[in-house]
Amino acid sequence: MPDGPSDTMRIDFVVTELFAGGAERCLTELALGVTSAGDTARVFSLGPFPEGDRAVLLGRLRDGGVECSSGGLRGFRTLPRCYSRLRQWLREGRPDVCQTFLYHGNVLGTWAAAAEGIAVRVGGMRVAESRPLRCLTERRAVRRMTAAVCVSGAVARFARETLAAPDSITRVIPNGVDMARFDQADRACWSTLGWPRDAEVTIFVGRLHPQKGIDLLQRQIDRIVPLESRRKLLFVGDGPLRGGLEQWARRIGHDRVQVAGWQADVAPLLRGARLLVLPSRYEGMPNVVLEAMASGLPVVCSRVEGVAELLGDDDRQTFAAGDDVAMAERVERLYEDAELAASLGRQNRVRAANSFSIETMVASYRGLYRELARL
Repeated sequence: MPDGPSDTMRIDFVVTELFAGGAERCLTELALGVTSAGDTARVFSLGPFPEGDRAVLLGRLRDGGVECSSGGLRGFRTLPRCYSRLRQWLREGRPDVCQTFLYHGNVLGTWAAAAEGIAVRVGGMRVAESRPLRCLTERRAVRRMTAAVCVSGAVARFARETLAAPDSITRVIPNGVDMARFDQADRACWSTLGWPRDAEVTIFVGRLHPQKGIDLLQRQIDRIVPLESRRKLLFVGDGPLRGGLEQWARRIGHDRVQVAGWQADVAPLLRGARLLVLPSRYEGMPNVVLEAMASGLPVVCSRVEGVAELLGDDDRQTFAAGDDVAMAERVERLYEDAELAASLGRQNRVRAANSFSIETMVASYRGLYRELARL
């Protein structure tokens, strides 16, 4: 263990990749936060580093003095080489704590840390995805974890019931959000998309994947974006559904629907939108909902894992997963009742600031690490 009055720690983070998703943003804030507190942090990405605009998190980590390494994982054939690199990296660093994030990071990182004799191995459970093979392999990794940090109470229940995580190792630490990032952002100007400056935009932000329930928005497009109205629908993100979604948007008309693709910074878009809609089929704790709350937006979101902890039991902003009619009804009500929408937006912002700060998140992780390392 580290010597000296500060009792600082060496913390190694292992993550599947460093693209700018919710889990990766959380890891970045955590690594920078523990570094600011005096600990030494390193980050290992199993996959290759992103490049260009997509390397925003990698740049922040390096600018903050966090050493970053990559295993170059590009598929099954490169798995042995990546695992060997990871073990060597851990062997050289000899961390006090190894914290893993996301499925592949949890599985490979936990096995490698156990093989290298690292005593404190903390998993990061971010989503309740119940595919059988995935659960089988992650369940085996959980057996080797000292602690399993879950992003919400719902994910903790999933970890206990599906991944057989003992109560004694299961902890809940929610995401944090950087309020200043949204306070300081300029509002997007919709004229850059060819829309009127006063367009009323419903925004979706997330991976363009069946998990996110994009088909619900497509089924209800005429209620969400009525013909010859100021209402618009903007999709922000990338993923396997992008090509088909772009074709559909062209049929509907770019004056009503557009697909913006991946964006390095969604803060201006959220600040300029009227509301966020997220019809996911499953989640862990959707980071974009927290970002919308920080932006002062009302939200229409399916009642999936982690949403109740963010929005409470407010059914004016939530609906049963898969219920596209209820989703459209809530969107319509928020457009028709501007006072309600503004009130919910203010309420969401206060809740984000009071309960989900970056400082609280970092302090919770550091407290757990110190407890496990017996500092």
